[in-house]
Amino acid sequence: MPKTVTLRIDDKLLQKLKLYAEAENRTISNFIETATLRYIENNELVDEFEMAEIVSNQELLHRLKKGSSDAKRKKGKFV
Repeated sequence: MPKTVTLRIDDKLLQKLKLYAEAENRTISNFIETATLRYIENNELVDEFEMAEIVSNQELLHRLKKGSSDAKRKKGKFV
């Protein structure tokens, strides 16, 4: 269920948001939501090139599997 959030921003930022929202034919609210989701995706997810690099690194994969196994057995020191 969508929630309403009150946001305080300065006039310069509001004007920029209006310009960008209009350019994409969106409401300011929708533009802020979309921009926030894009930011989160870019910072939380691994892109295809990073994933290919991870999958090709056998040493890293071995260490990740060992770490996962150790965590399941509650072995080692966790910080």
